[in-house]
Amino acid sequence: MKEIEQKLNGEIDRLTNHTFKFDERIKEGWFSAVYFLKTKEIVEKKVPNNHVTMQFFQKKDAVLCGTDEAIALIHTFAEDPASLEIHSLKDGDKISPFETVLTISGKYQQFGYLEGIIDGILARRTSVATNVYNVVKAARTSGKQKPVIFMGDRDDHYTTQAGDGYAAFIGGSTAQATHAMNEWWGKEGMGTMPHAMIQMFKGDVVAATKAYHEVYPEDDLVALVDYNNDVITDSLKVARVFGDKLKGVRLDTSNTLVDKYFLRNYHVMGSFDPRGVNPELVFALRKALDDNGFNHVEIVATGGFTEEKIRHFESLGVPVNTYGIGRSLLKLDIGFTGDNVMLNGSPEAKDGRRYRPNPRLEKVEFRELHHIY
Repeated sequence: MKEIEQKLNGEIDRLTNHTFKFDERIKEGWFSAVYFLKTKEIVEKKVPNNHVTMQFFQKKDAVLCGTDEAIALIHTFAEDPASLEIHSLKDGDKISPFETVLTISGKYQQFGYLEGIIDGILARRTSVATNVYNVVKAARTSGKQKPVIFMGDRDDHYTTQAGDGYAAFIGGSTAQATHAMNEWWGKEGMGTMPHAMIQMFKGDVVAATKAYHEVYPEDDLVALVDYNNDVITDSLKVARVFGDKLKGVRLDTSNTLVDKYFLRNYHVMGSFDPRGVNPELVFALRKALDDNGFNHVEIVATGGFTEEKIRHFESLGVPVNTYGIGRSLLKLDIGFTGDNVMLNGSPEAKDGRRYRPNPRLEKVEFRELHHIY
């Protein structure tokens, strides 16, 4: 059983290193800024008995993510982690600018060298979770929640997929492109066909869709229909062959192209940008499908979507059933700061910073890994 299932069932409070599987070189300081390592050594030699409180915050309205991972990091690599006092909010909590989300109290040399890594974990996970949350919220502007597929596999290094997928799950995405993106939260990746598959069938979308259905007959059948830059023609071709078996069609038209529909119907041009997946193209596709008796066929829109573009589509009532988004969800614009704010029970911090108690913080109990199972 995955830890996420235990957490959702209330059997454990937080995910641990059984899920995160940290690089053991963290213990050696390999991923810590050198000045933290030097500070650790100096403190050990000069002021080993100082007791500090370190607090973490950021400066936006956001959806917090990464606390389980940060706490697991501390419990795995801090010296005598059971003696540390940790208070934290939880993954998925809504947070405000400058709100304290995590505090760690103990001897600096026990955990101080992990400060930058904790900042980075919270920054990336919270950025992705917040981006996804905002997109999911945009996708229900019309009053009905439309699914958002997280498709960020090609937009960052593959080693980020598990953590980004978990953050996307915290933000509200329930379908993701790779198995790795689902690793921490227990599902499998989903998807149908890329353009490369249609290319293997010499651009014959019907042949490619037929091959897909024969090999994966239990999957929902969703055809990719922009390969020939003629989404309405190819959607109708596929719909006529597969009928009720066709679950949907996916548009992924490049933002540098104008679909052939507009070239055939140039009289509708002039008042909008006809490039890429645009509202007028989706409206025309929906009408063509409905007029030909394919009301059941859903429309999946991908390619260059952002929160703003989705809000625009939704405000116009564009008949998209599902959005697929990648790059814009990985924009990292939330940064966390860790500050030492208390020294031996008294306020002590750099100018402009101070201890900010937060009644929402919950005390974190230390739990040995082998006590989980």
